[in-house]
Order: sequence, then structure tokens, then C-alpha cells
Amino acid sequence: MGEAKRRALAGRQMVDDDQSPQVVDTLGGRMHVRWDEGAAATPHGQLVFFAEFLAATGVFERWVSGCPLSYCSGNAPDKRDVLGTLMLGLLACLRRYAHITALRGDAVAAQALGMNKVVSEDALRRALERIDETASAVWMRPSLMHSVREALDRSWVLDIDASIKPLYGRQEGAEIGYNPSKPMRPSDVLHTFLVSNLRLVLDVQVSSGKQHTSGHAKAALGRLLDELCERRPALVRGDSGYGNEGILLTLEECQQPYLLRLRQTKNVQRLVA
Repeated sequence: MGEAKRRALAGRQMVDDDQSPQVVDTLGGRMHVRWDEGAAATPHGQLVFFAEFLAATGVFERWVSGCPLSYCSGNAPDKRDVLGTLMLGLLACLRRYAHITALRGDAVAAQALGMNKVVSEDALRRALERIDETASAVWMRPSLMHSVREALDRSWVLDIDASIKPLYGRQEGAEIGYNPSKPMRPSDVLHTFLVSNLRLVLDVQVSSGKQHTSGHAKAALGRLLDELCERRPALVRGDSGYGNEGILLTLEECQQPYLLRLRQTKNVQRLVA
């Protein structure tokens, strides 16, 4: 009987909560959220709660203010609108610039990020082309590291992995190289550094299809370990593709413990024997 009373009380509380809107403080001001399955307000209703997180932490404001994008024309779009459109597209899992058109009518999502409007696909493409590659790395890397650094206060394992991404059409770096799933198809190679078990990506070295060997990830690995400083992993782990002298020397110079597979070459077999 006691459990039945508690269930009935919880049911009445849920009904009351559904009738009263939930107050959320976003980057564009205070919003009232009410769930209604029959109304078509926005397909990204959960975005307002993420916007509340961005407003409370100041992550979005620091990201926008540190962007090296600048315009000289008075008719140019606002930098906040450009970056907000990019973030909305990423949160909506859009894969092409042309899909940005589907977001232009969603004024609620734009207001949640404090934007004036959602820019067009052409404006977004031209804006990203204006940003220098070196300047964008200086802008993005501290933001990405700030978002994950505090989660690495315990012992953790860094996994290194390389994946082949087939490319279609004319894209930068699309070259025919090692591609077991689609032979003779141009591709990119993604050398990925991620936290084991969590699958949390810390860095990705994007190389052309012919740069699939581990030597092209050596500089990125050393840079990542230097950025982590006192929050380095307890162990660096990788498959036989990374078990070569170049990667081993990089890890030993940093005094970083590692566990890498070695290919059973003739010299390795002779040493074991």
C-alpha cells in the first residue's frame, strides 16, 4: 500500500509539472519549456538545456571571442551568427553545407544561442575559408583541451588508432592509398588519440590517403603529451602499426609508459630467441 501511495503521488506531481513550464536561462535570455507532442515548435527542443550549460560555463562566449575570423565589409554576417550556425549544424548531425538550409527556419534554436539569425550555407563556407589553418589550430586546441582536461584527474589509458575514411568527389588530401574496405578509392587517414573505455577523442591527426603509417602521427602524439602535462595517461596503448622505433623513441623521450604490439620481424624473432 505504501508503494502504491508513492506511485500515485509521483503521478500527480508529473501532471503538475507538465502543466507548468520549465524555466531555462540560455544565452539568448530566459525561455520557458513545455513539452507538447501535438505542437510543432522546434525539432531541437533539447538544445535549450545545452544552451543553459553554455551560458553557465561561458564556454561558448570564450570560443566566439577567441575566433580569428574578421570581416571588413559592413554587410558581412556577425561572427557569432556564423559560429552559432556551425554549432547548430554539428548538433543536428548535418554532414553537408547544403543541409544548413533546414536550420534557417528554426528561430528558437538561434535565440537559445543568442544569435540574430542562422546564416546561409554559402556564408558559412566562405567564413571557414577565411580562417587561416595555423590560426584556427591556435584557436581550437585550447578550447578542446579545456573541455576534457578536468576529466583526466584519475589514472587513464590513451589509445592510438588509425582509421581509413573513404572520400567521394574532389576533396583536399583525397589520395589513393591503403584502403582495405574500398580498394582504389581515395581516402583520408585519421590517426585518433582517445581515452580508453570512455571513447573520448582528445585529438585527431588528419592525413592524406597515402600517409597511413604511424610515422605521420608521431608529431601529433608528442604535442598531445606536452599539452596534457601533469594529466598524462598512465599508459599509452596501440596496435602493431605503432610499434616501431619512431613512436617508441617519442614515448621514451617523454618518459611515458607504453604498451605497443611489435611485428614479428626477423630481428624481433632473433632477439626473442
